[in-house]
Amino acid sequence: MKTIEELNPKDQIILMRVDYNVPLKDGQITDDLRIRASLPTINYLLENGAKKIVLISHLGRPEGKENPEFSLTPIAEALKNLLNGQTIDFKPLPKPGEKIASPAKILLLENLRFDPGEEANNPDFIKNIIDSVGAEAFIQDGFAVVHRAHASTDAVKNFLPIYTGLLLEKEIENLSKVLKNPEHPVLLIIGGSKVEDKQPLIDKFTTIADHILVGGKIAADGYKPENDKIIVAEDFDEDGEKNKLDIGPVSTAEFAKYIEEAKTIIWNGVMGKVEDPAFTTASSIIADAIGKNTQATTIICGGDTTGFVENYLKDHQDLKYSLISTGGGAALEFLLGKKLPGITD
Repeated sequence: MKTIEELNPKDQIILMRVDYNVPLKDGQITDDLRIRASLPTINYLLENGAKKIVLISHLGRPEGKENPEFSLTPIAEALKNLLNGQTIDFKPLPKPGEKIASPAKILLLENLRFDPGEEANNPDFIKNIIDSVGAEAFIQDGFAVVHRAHASTDAVKNFLPIYTGLLLEKEIENLSKVLKNPEHPVLLIIGGSKVEDKQPLIDKFTTIADHILVGGKIAADGYKPENDKIIVAEDFDEDGEKNKLDIGPVSTAEFAKYIEEAKTIIWNGVMGKVEDPAFTTASSIIADAIGKNTQATTIICGGDTTGFVENYLKDHQDLKYSLISTGGGAALEFLLGKKLPGITD
């Protein structure tokens, strides 16, 4: 794929796939990371004279039907605020053969998954969107969806020249660095609850990492390492019913020491039941230690982990990370070396 720097967007209508699949509560956005992550590419196109930017995204799982619960209306409002009052037009998905006219520089279309053609990778569906807005080039900047063979990630390649957006470039650059030429010591930190989801990553990194730290429910449930690189948390904080809901101070201190010495760090999976404030201690200490290791390449990936770190940053803005990935499954599949339809033929 060509990069956005190889595109001259001046006077062109650009179709741009973003990932605005943000968490909502009572119709309000609770974490706008993915919206903010799209702004560098949008601003780049505006600054370089794009005639119009047509943004397309999905939200949730409406199963191919219109559902107000999954409307992108709150995203349109958030974009207006984040783009300092830039006019944003918001339109329904076009009907077959329909032309969409809009005077605004930025047009956001309604949830792609309101039509079954998106997830079915139907070329007619995406071709109709292209024709309806008169798009001349396509920018893929929705890293979180590039592992899906959907119309807006795969079939679109049949109709328009494709370019990577700045977010996609940043994700690929940092994740590739970990796989191809990481600076040692390399440290993988694994948490969360489902060992079946994490084991492939652990297996992959036994040949890359110098150390692999395992916490979270996986450790609490008695994970047995099969490699001497793997260090599993051994002490835990418990609730009144003796449930192990966070790794304890001894293991947390040991993990923090490895973090201080590492030159490449990948963190996937929180250390405890972080939705309960009483069990955020270990994850907070680890987030702090990683954010203070400015000599290392530091990658945070996985939805629960990135969400936790984003919230932690609100009160700890001095911390720095090389990449807080917007891609949950996409980041993991990239690290595992799997083919991603949205960025490969």
